[in-house]
Amino acid sequence: MTQHKVHDLCLRSLSKTYNPGSSEQAVRDVSLEIARGEFVALLGPSGSGKTTTLMMIAGFEEPTAGDILVDGKSIVGMPPNRRDIGVVFQNYALFPKMTVAENIGFPLRMRRRGRAEIKATVGRLLELIRLENYGERYPSELSGGQQQRVALARALAFDPKLLLLDEPMGALDRKLREQLQLEVKRIQRTLGITTVYVTHDQEEAMVLADRVAIMNHGRLEQVGTPAEVYNRPVNRFVGQFLGTANFLRGRVVGGGHGGAAEAEIAGARVPFIAAPDLSAGSAVEIFVRPECVIVGPAGAGPLAGTVESAIFVGEITRYTVRVGDFQVLATSQNRADHPIHAPGTAVSLRWSADNAIALTPTEAAS
Repeated sequence: MTQHKVHDLCLRSLSKTYNPGSSEQAVRDVSLEIARGEFVALLGPSGSGKTTTLMMIAGFEEPTAGDILVDGKSIVGMPPNRRDIGVVFQNYALFPKMTVAENIGFPLRMRRRGRAEIKATVGRLLELIRLENYGERYPSELSGGQQQRVALARALAFDPKLLLLDEPMGALDRKLREQLQLEVKRIQRTLGITTVYVTHDQEEAMVLADRVAIMNHGRLEQVGTPAEVYNRPVNRFVGQFLGTANFLRGRVVGGGHGGAAEAEIAGARVPFIAAPDLSAGSAVEIFVRPECVIVGPAGAGPLAGTVESAIFVGEITRYTVRVGDFQVLATSQNRADHPIHAPGTAVSLRWSADNAIALTPTEAAS
């Protein structure tokens, strides 16, 4: 018998317009299903609608259209304090005159839980966030990372069904952010709580999430595992937003219709995986990551070019290669038996078909 995923959270055609009558929408027809225990990152540039989406789930914003379901029941119109959702913001929002233990226990006191239960829960959460000896300290006595962990513990204190985090590490320096990412992932895995995490940081989303939901101009562009959205973007926006990429225009000269194909670029035939609607003669734009481009001596690959720059960065060298009237970016691992190609050197470029995918003209322009 087929097993179906239990969905803790469903967004159905969710939209938000702040100015009635305006054609501008902060969120446009977003539909997304999140399974129980799943960690999903809402990723996108500023103004993409990710925080507005989170605020609608939390109950701090009301949708203009669409529905939000938790365990199959609509929560639209329900006050935030009745949604059984824990929320963590970037600014921590800790009570400065309360100790760490009092901050964590605050949601339980508001729910009139007994002293023994509050004490036991606070103790368990202090251990979970690895601040067992900090219960009597005040927020001002903690580092930024410690304050954020306390804010996370407070959001978890009443055992919520969902956990929402809005750019929780945006105010931290890079090293501390990387440390806290691992802590957040450990805590989420330990508790198995369904989590939605808003960020504009691609690396952060990749490290933390089971799936990444990429937003742009209020729309959901693509949802998939970190590997899927990075290696198989559905359009140019996703490919560019997630790291560096080459977009090479050419024409299909062999194969097509969703399988292995060849395109003519700068007079050479190069392999790629075609979209289902592509056939011989079609214009095509091929997406390939720099790390998938192999730089070799002249004649060793189909594309001939000249090195314009070679930047040594420890274990890798970043190349810019002039091929005809366009540039190709490539990243090569540095090895003793692979000399670095100096600027001005004639080289060849190649890649495997599996590492190059086609974007249709419509996708390329989006």
